[in-house]
Amino acid sequence: MPATVSTSHDYNASPDRVWQVATSWDCLREAVRGLIDYEPLPDEPMHQGQVIKTNVSLFGRLPPFPYVMEVVHFDPEARTFASHEYGGAVKAWNHTLTVAPTPDGARLDDTIEIDAGWLTAIYALWAKFMYARRHKPRLRMLSAR
Repeated sequence: MPATVSTSHDYNASPDRVWQVATSWDCLREAVRGLIDYEPLPDEPMHQGQVIKTNVSLFGRLPPFPYVMEVVHFDPEARTFASHEYGGAVKAWNHTLTVAPTPDGARLDDTIEIDAGWLTAIYALWAKFMYARRHKPRLRMLSAR
C-alpha cells in the first residue's frame, strides 16, 4: 500500500530564491550531505523532461544502487515541480514541490507518494526524516547567498 509524506518549511527569503535553491542539483547534494550520495548528478539546470540515471549510496557507506529521477513537471513561474523516481526497493517515489510566498518570505511544501512494497512504511519514515533534515542546510545556503 503506497504512503504519502508531506513536509512544509518557511524561509525568510524571497520565493524566487527559495525556488532557486530547491531546484539546484548542487544544493540538493549539499542538503542531503551525509545522508545520501548521488553519483552523478547533472551539471545542467533542472528542467522538464530531464531523466537522471544515478547511483545512490545511503550515508555514503552502503553499496550504491541504480536510481532514476525523471522531472515530469517543471514550472518556474508557478514555482512547482514533480518528479517520478525509482530504484532499489522503491517502485515509485513521486515527489511534488511547491514554493509559495508568505508575509515573511516563502513556504516550501514537499509531498512524496511512496510505493516500496512491504518496505513502504520504512521508506515513508526515512522520507519524513530526510525532507525535514533538508531545512537547516537550505537555511544556511539561503543566508550565504
